[in-house]
Order: sequence, then structure tokens, then C-alpha cells
Amino acid sequence: MSEEVRGAAARNNADWCDVVCGTHGVTGRTDADAWSVPRRSPPWYPDAVTLRPGVDAGALLARIDAGSGASVKDSFADLDLSGHGFRVLFDAQWIHRPSADPPGGATLDRVTTPERLAAWATAHGGGDLFRPALLADPRVRVLARYDDRGAIVGGAVVSGDGPYGVSNLFARTGDPDDIWHAVLTTLPHLPLLGYESGPDLAPALRAGFVPLGPLRVWLRA
Repeated sequence: MSEEVRGAAARNNADWCDVVCGTHGVTGRTDADAWSVPRRSPPWYPDAVTLRPGVDAGALLARIDAGSGASVKDSFADLDLSGHGFRVLFDAQWIHRPSADPPGGATLDRVTTPERLAAWATAHGGGDLFRPALLADPRVRVLARYDDRGAIVGGAVVSGDGPYGVSNLFARTGDPDDIWHAVLTTLPHLPLLGYESGPDLAPALRAGFVPLGPLRVWLRA
């Protein structure tokens, strides 16, 4: 079952990458092996995401601009791209929280206007990466936590049409655990997926997510 859920997490993440790339005019391609784009993706987003174990590395790289700056999300951490000029950028864990009762507490507010999205993007640090077309996609929920002065102090994106992926979670002030719990309270009883790495993994696990297995992101410097 965990491998099935891990595959669902990879597909959900690839779909989110496709949405973001589409808002930048970059059209993706998806088949049984991978999602990919033929030209460079926006900053922080991969040029390919594998969707099953055992994908042929050469065939995958032939689908993208594999020159300097190219990146590949190796969803099953089973590729070796070092011979193609790539290095490991980071390792991470897929995570999953089955449908469960919400923890309670305050919810997050949905961002619905371009002006608020711009403020959210500034608080997140993504700047022009997050474009207003995201708000028109019914699969995308951009969520924000506001302080008493109306400033955005945290947020996340939830995307997909089931299961749902949590990404871009941030807390500018306060405890990231609060934002994780707020996501669960905002979207109660939904199965949630995502990935985290390093110190960002622990708050997700404290919120009830469980690790599914490793992924790896490769970069050609």
C-alpha cells in the first residue's frame, strides 16, 4: 500500500509542477514514466518528475533541456544521474496523512485575489513564481494566516482533486507546527500528501504525517 500511496504522491506533485509551469507558458508532457517539460521550468521547480521506479535515465534526460540548471525529481531515489553531469541537490521524504479528524484550532484563509496572492508570494519568498492564473484553477487552494494587522505570517498550497498535496508551507513568524495543524483544520477529513526534507520534516510528522519513502532531486550545475 505504501508504494501505491508513494506513487500517488509523485503524481500529485507532478500535477502541481505542471500547473505552475503552465502559468509561465511552459507546457508539460505526462506518460507512465514521468512528467517533463521541454524547456527550463520556473525557479525551484524541476524539469522532470519520475512517476515509477526504474525509469531509463537517458530517455528521461532526452525529454528535457538537460543543460546547466536542469533539475530532475527522482521520486523513488533510484536514478544515478552523476554520469550525466548532475549532482544531488537534496534528499527528502514523501509524507502522507490519511483521512482523520482535524486537530482543531484556527483555520487558514483562502487567497482569492491577485493582490492578496502577490502579498502571499512576497511573504513566502517566491515573488513572481506564483501568478494570478493559479487562482482560477479549481484544483489549487492558496491558504494564508494573517496577523492582527492583516500581514501574512504563514501559509501553504493544497492542490489536486484527491488525494491532495500540501506544498510551499511556510511560517514567517511563530511555529510551523501551527501552520501544519491549521492546514488540517482548514481541510478536515481529507487524505493529504507531500514531501519535506531536513528540519522541515519534523513539524509534518508531529502533525500526524507518516514517511512513505525517499525521493531525491538532482541538479546540473
